[in-house]
Amino acid sequence: MSLKVVRWGKEEEPGAEELRAALEQEGYHVFEWSDAPGTHYSAHRHAEDQSHWIITGELELRVQGETYTLQAGDRDFLPAGTVHSAFVPGTVPVRYLIGARR
Repeated sequence: MSLKVVRWGKEEEPGAEELRAALEQEGYHVFEWSDAPGTHYSAHRHAEDQSHWIITGELELRVQGETYTLQAGDRDFLPAGTVHSAFVPGTVPVRYLIGARR
């Protein structure tokens, strides 16, 4: 299994506490992160499953030659060992939650 993306699809903006509670209920250890526009993380992998849930801004993830743009409310499921890179496009910082679990 590789990256799976779930789009927000709601009119209201996501609330950080609501998203955090949902991740924790799923067994993730959660922390908040933010990156400035233009931030780039080169290809890497993690030993644990991760889920990024965007609060504000955008984050591009590249997995197996495909680029996925996550916007406010969008979420990914990234299985352990999946090689990926990330980039913050545009002029707005991205703020997101990272959930990690073994």
